[in-house]
Amino acid sequence: MDRRTFFSTVAGSLFVAPIAARAQQAAQIRRIGFLSAAPLSSITARTEAFRQGLRQLGYVEGENIVIEWRSADDTWSRLPDLVAELVRLKVALIVTAEGPAAVAARKTAPTIPVVMGQSGDPVAIGLVASLARPEGNVTGLTTLSSELPGKQVGLLKETVPKMSRLAVLSNPANPASAVMLQRVEATAVALGLQLRLFDVRDGKELDNAFSAMTRERADGLVVLPDPMFLTQRVPIADLAAKSRLPAIYGIPEHGEAGGLITYAASRTDLFRRAATFVDKILKGAKPADLPVEQPTKFELVINLKTAKGLGLTIPQSVLVRADEVIQ
Repeated sequence: MDRRTFFSTVAGSLFVAPIAARAQQAAQIRRIGFLSAAPLSSITARTEAFRQGLRQLGYVEGENIVIEWRSADDTWSRLPDLVAELVRLKVALIVTAEGPAAVAARKTAPTIPVVMGQSGDPVAIGLVASLARPEGNVTGLTTLSSELPGKQVGLLKETVPKMSRLAVLSNPANPASAVMLQRVEATAVALGLQLRLFDVRDGKELDNAFSAMTRERADGLVVLPDPMFLTQRVPIADLAAKSRLPAIYGIPEHGEAGGLITYAASRTDLFRRAATFVDKILKGAKPADLPVEQPTKFELVINLKTAKGLGLTIPQSVLVRADEVIQ
């Protein structure tokens, strides 16, 4: 080989090497979707926990993974279109922030793996065949929300022993609401409580719902978990305080917004664990072979500032069980 040919060969290889390296790096970047029915701004603690879980597994946004963030901003009719958009982007899987988003992903993209960051009762709403054997394209984590409302009613009754008329705030558009209501009703009957349901499909209906609770002389309130109620958590807490209603909630963020009591599975823990499902699926596992995981961490949060505003003394038997007390 002459001198000119040698240097041409070396120069060519030096030019090709970076291109090959960039091509290899691009091939290693995985694209996933994240779909929320609620505004992303309302679940920042959860999305950061999810990011943290990914980082712990070696995934860095922009380096070896890209996350396509999509939100319906409480307009659930947009969810199917957002799923279709993610499909066009050829995501490897879709992580869903709540039950309605998971339902939309399953129906619109039945062949793409779906990881539930949380879901109240995925069996009852048809997302999986069973927790142990999902049998479809959906797996992930459940909050056991269908089980908790009954316990929340009991906890509220313990906190307000004289409570006799219980109001329930529910979004009938949420497919999990019907199952949760059954638990509430069964516990209310066992405790001798009169039960009244108040359906709210939009934040604009909240004022009328709370006015109706006052007319019905409700003296306690259970707010069922729902993405729209999460977005409206500050107005709901304000209306409950204005209506002098002791209330218990099934979403942790309600406590920081001024809610009296929250009892729920830790959402940040669930979303951090959701990253492990993403990792397994990206490495070849099928959702049908990954059992749905149940929560391992539950949190009882009591807002004493709200209790003081209501003129309510929280029993010591409840206080000692609290994981967090907001002064």
